[in-house]
Amino acid sequence: MNYDESPLSAEIKASTLAMSDEEILTMVEEACFRYYWEGAHPTAGMAIEILPGDENLVAVGASGHGIMALLVGLDRSFIPREQGVERMLKITRFLSKADRFHGVFPHFLDGRTGKIIARFGKYDDGGDLVETAFLMQGLLAARQYFTRDSAGEHEIQQTITSLWRSVEWDWYRSDPSSNFLYWHWSPDYGFYLHHPLIGWNETMIVYLLAIASPTHPVPATMYHAGWAGQTEPAVQYRRWWSRTTQGDHYINGNSYDGIKLDVGEGNGADLFFTHYSFLGFDPRNKKDAYTNYFKNNRNIALINHAYAIANPGKYAGYGDNSWGRSAGINAAGGRAYPRDDNGTITCTGALASFPYTPIESMKALKHFYRDLGGRLWGIYGFRDGFNLSEDWFEDVYMGLNQAPIVVMIENYRSGLVWNLFMSNTEIKPALDRIGFQTDLENNAPANR
Repeated sequence: MNYDESPLSAEIKASTLAMSDEEILTMVEEACFRYYWEGAHPTAGMAIEILPGDENLVAVGASGHGIMALLVGLDRSFIPREQGVERMLKITRFLSKADRFHGVFPHFLDGRTGKIIARFGKYDDGGDLVETAFLMQGLLAARQYFTRDSAGEHEIQQTITSLWRSVEWDWYRSDPSSNFLYWHWSPDYGFYLHHPLIGWNETMIVYLLAIASPTHPVPATMYHAGWAGQTEPAVQYRRWWSRTTQGDHYINGNSYDGIKLDVGEGNGADLFFTHYSFLGFDPRNKKDAYTNYFKNNRNIALINHAYAIANPGKYAGYGDNSWGRSAGINAAGGRAYPRDDNGTITCTGALASFPYTPIESMKALKHFYRDLGGRLWGIYGFRDGFNLSEDWFEDVYMGLNQAPIVVMIENYRSGLVWNLFMSNTEIKPALDRIGFQTDLENNAPANR
């Protein structure tokens, strides 16, 4: 070997692909979907809370979101149907043997054993009704997707139905006279945490499913007396967490940046309130006694967008194409009030709002991808969030954040998950009992 210089290799040229809007949406969906496919727990098949992080900490609610992302992946042919069936069998078999408390799963499970992990302290050693509702929303959508005549798909349907029927929603009422459902129950401490579910927040789906339950339902009146309750305990609860009297009686009625808000505390708070309960539940073309939730969710997103443009905190990076105040690693609570704003944008805030604000959300998507690029984009799509004032970009992906991006982009594009969930026979009668009515006047077109 004489260490002679080798001849030059052949010249290669490359250029950036000029993707269409449809192509970039598909790319984002597929990348975020991989969190639940490649990043899932190998034994449970379910979503990990945070990656990188504790790889055995399975998150029940995030797994419900992830099941809906799995359906999108199947429908978009990111994976073959046979592999999707195998994954759902792994998930449902794991769940059928995992810890439950009156049919209700805990917030976290050990992916190796299915045993509870009391991550939030000793009182968190039982059922979490909210995380279970997120899981059931995903499972019920899956039950309507896996309908082919095969042994695997029959088993998926049967196991989901068994899990659904076993949830004792009425137990989490605490006592038969209560107007509220409660978040937690512990076999050792009972209802010690005593956290009532009172809207407006992410827990609407709990009341909808509890009322829809074929085996352990609660009265439809609890939707109005509990979720939308206007008694003194409900009013004080809203004031406690929101630190405002605006919307403390559930109905708001004020305008923010010229946009009226029917329901919600303050100027709408965290954007994930408009996502988690509406991944499967389709708010279009219907209203209850208080609002049309598609319109209300759209207005919350538009208020959030207008807030970023106004940027009262004068944070770097806020603007027309960079918005999205929602819960995240560094979001300081995620509420859009100036006093809770620390300059952090959570990517899922704008991206999971696609059905409500397609134009504004697409601007944000292109900015996040094309301008912020590798600092924000990785193997599982967009990372949790960023703060340009601090020159900070999150290194992790969150199970609660990746799936809403996938699912809500798909609901914007095709309505897939909305159509699946709403086709369950238990849902419409529950909405009728609550008093939902048809409303065709206040729904945004596909592109405003």
